[in-house]
Amino acid sequence: MATANTFGPQGWTPDRIGSLQGKTYVITGANAGAGFEAARVFLSKGAKVVMMNRNADKSATAIESLKHEFGGDADVTFVRMDLAVLDSVREAAAELLGTVDHIDALICNAAIAQVAKQEITVDGFESQLGVNHFGHFLLCGLLFDRIEASHGRIVVVGSNAYKMGLKKIQFEDLNFDKNYTAWNAYAQSKLAQIIFAYELQRRVQATGKNVQVRVCHPGASRTNLLNDTASLPMKLLWKVISPFIA
Repeated sequence: MATANTFGPQGWTPDRIGSLQGKTYVITGANAGAGFEAARVFLSKGAKVVMMNRNADKSATAIESLKHEFGGDADVTFVRMDLAVLDSVREAAAELLGTVDHIDALICNAAIAQVAKQEITVDGFESQLGVNHFGHFLLCGLLFDRIEASHGRIVVVGSNAYKMGLKKIQFEDLNFDKNYTAWNAYAQSKLAQIIFAYELQRRVQATGKNVQVRVCHPGASRTNLLNDTASLPMKLLWKVISPFIA
């Protein structure tokens, strides 16, 4: 049965967002793709944006592009962070907390996907689980008090792709040492993110904390997510199946 579109024939669009003057948004993986577009929207509404990215050169290029679009006074900055290295996450969080006095939302957007061959992070995690889940898990914990003080929110960018994997956390072999496949490892990382977000929201509500936790699925977005990690066959397969998991 068809459901009514609450927002009219055009659906929800950023035009519905009012002024965000005085707000601060922290976005991981914001130098391209969905994170970059989110930064554009927030800046267009007068907000401050802090990018937390791994690549300094790409971040500088992204900031230059945003300032060209919104003017030299656009309040967008960059903190270097590599989600695959937990010490880097700790250092980045400390730097961020030293430069911003409030965080209205943390958007956990950065991700890697379809890593063709098993890779292990310096902390001992399968790379997709390490970057997509554990890195963000730590970051949320380190920034939580600042977010709560702002009555802010945490937004976890998940993926309906979790439904197409094993549909469980493989606790007996988190790193897929016995039978690694790019797809199952990616799906597990996304399932871990979703479970984390729901459990965090449950605990927040139980303790009366002033934080909202949300999970979103970006749909079959045409970004460069797979460019650096996926094999050619997986890139071709993703083009075929992505419209069906949006």
